[in-house]
Amino acid sequence: MRSRFPLLLLLGIVFLASVSVSFDIAYWEKENLSHNKCLRSCISEKSTYRNQACHARCNLLKEDKEHQEGEHSLPTHHEEEDEDESIQPRPFPFPFPFPFPFPIPLRPRERQSEGSNNPFHFSSNRFHSLFKNPHGHIRLLPRFDQQSKRLQNLQDYRLLEVQLRPRTLLLPHHVDADYIIIILSGRAILTLQNPDDRNSYNLQNGDVQNIPAGTTLYLINPDNEETLKVIVLARPINNPGRLESFFLSSTEAQQSYLQGFSKKTLEASFDTQFKEINRVLFGEEGQQQDEESRQEGVIVKLSKEQIRELSKHAKSSSKKTISSKDKPFNLRSGSPVYSNTLGKFYEITPEKNPQLRDTDVFVSFVNMKEGALLLPHYNSKSVVILVVNEGEANAELVGEREQQQEESGEVQRYRAELSEEDVLVIPATYPVAINATSNLNFFAFGINAENNQRNFLAGEKDNVISDIPRLVLEVAFPGSGEETVKLIKKQTESYFVDAQPQQKQSQEREKEEKEEGSKGRNPLYSIFNAFY
Repeated sequence: MRSRFPLLLLLGIVFLASVSVSFDIAYWEKENLSHNKCLRSCISEKSTYRNQACHARCNLLKEDKEHQEGEHSLPTHHEEEDEDESIQPRPFPFPFPFPFPFPIPLRPRERQSEGSNNPFHFSSNRFHSLFKNPHGHIRLLPRFDQQSKRLQNLQDYRLLEVQLRPRTLLLPHHVDADYIIIILSGRAILTLQNPDDRNSYNLQNGDVQNIPAGTTLYLINPDNEETLKVIVLARPINNPGRLESFFLSSTEAQQSYLQGFSKKTLEASFDTQFKEINRVLFGEEGQQQDEESRQEGVIVKLSKEQIRELSKHAKSSSKKTISSKDKPFNLRSGSPVYSNTLGKFYEITPEKNPQLRDTDVFVSFVNMKEGALLLPHYNSKSVVILVVNEGEANAELVGEREQQQEESGEVQRYRAELSEEDVLVIPATYPVAINATSNLNFFAFGINAENNQRNFLAGEKDNVISDIPRLVLEVAFPGSGEETVKLIKKQTESYFVDAQPQQKQSQEREKEEKEEGSKGRNPLYSIFNAFY
């Protein structure tokens, strides 16, 4: 039996080799036709990929072999291969070069606008860490104006994201920037320390607080399980776009700003010898600290007893009023400005809150169900910085095509697939629509908020287009005035609508037609149908 196996294997190899040679010869003879006849044979190729390959072979038959190899070998077009990877080109026998498919020209406008070059979209991984340890992190988004010239009006603003693990403390510090903080999730104790005045507040999801530059603050996550997430809009005072933080204590990651003073200044200020100052405040001069007492960074762990003590004097945020001059307020304190079964839109403007009036910023919170569409709209004056808290969405933003000429007249769509902690900047007057592909909620800051107006482009209420006179609409659009008015007013919902109503209506019609059709069929139809 063992002696037969090598013989059978050898015979098998010889057989396969002969079949392969025969196939190549037959294939060569089949393809070596006149050019016109070859082109006619390509008609039978239904696949775009194979049809292009067939045409390539026909063109090669007209040329000299060397010329064919030099002129007709085209680079592979990756998008075509991705479009149909399951289809492989037929083997082309030597000496003809491999016929790569010709690239199909794409619409460059859509390809560019929907690609990864969206200047208004900042994915969550664009944040870079200012500090990170096992207890939490502080991250900073790159400067807006460095992303695109269109965001130059945001050169004075920066966006920070802070996360604190359970039972942790962000050490006391102050910054050279005005802060507006929003609690994205979790609980917090925020303490603001001013000369002869200290205020501590219990904060929760949706709470907002304005913190003037130079205010000494520290932040605690008192929860035993949930991570605290905070988003901060910062406006630096000294240098536009550049943040400087001054921490009071000295750690492995951060030097105390007190260490910047000279020995004589410190001794005179504290009326204490420098050696004692060094020992107590900076832990230097040969003092050996154990790992538990030595701080690893600006975010540190607290015990339950410490949390309990620090929580004693904390006040709750203002839930009944949003007009407080210095206390925190909650975005969902009042009624939503836009609401229906698919979504709720909460907003507090400078007209309603003195803290926001000083900074000329509005704050928003939007909650949407999966499949909901926030109708196309634009803000008349405000530049909106949107931060996704939970869920995913597809956003479409429309602006003028960026060209060297100021008046290009072409519009461009910028598409962004948004997920948790992503940021989308919406310039003033740019129409935008947001489709929630899952349950979604996001927060937003509106820069230049005073007298801003939100104009919807569809829906029954607040629709700026529906108020245009019929005669003007008739002149502006190809359709008749009656058709245009009918189309514009067909949408009976406002603000939030179903993102795919036509598809669902079509599916319902098909279902009804199928049910009606089955009623008039022979009873045996369903029996026979079971066998197919």
